[in-house]
Amino acid sequence: MKLSIFLLAFFLGGTLYVLLELLWRGRSHVSMFCAGGLALLLLHGLFLRFALPLFAQCLVGGLVITAIEFVAGAIVNVRLKLNVWDYSKMPLNLYGQVCLPFSLLWCLLTLPISFLSGYLATL
Repeated sequence: MKLSIFLLAFFLGGTLYVLLELLWRGRSHVSMFCAGGLALLLLHGLFLRFALPLFAQCLVGGLVITAIEFVAGAIVNVRLKLNVWDYSKMPLNLYGQVCLPFSLLWCLLTLPISFLSGYLATL
């Protein structure tokens, strides 16, 4: 992957994730820019390396984004006590940092990510 595409994927992922949060809950945090950037970067790299069917891409995407969210939450919310988000009232949550409903949403979010990744691959 060329460095310019690497940077573009990171900044696109970060920007799109912050915009999604602003639309969803009316606020965001710089840590979400980093998490979104890392998510698109990792998923783009995975989708380039492995020819997965769309269903598998969605599952992998949901797992990758959930893992990034869990690590970001452990750092930002637990360690730094910034309380950027709290899923403790959501069903099937893990330490209030991730939960099954949002993990399923991340699986769906991987659909447009997959198409965006395909476009980035043509650049």
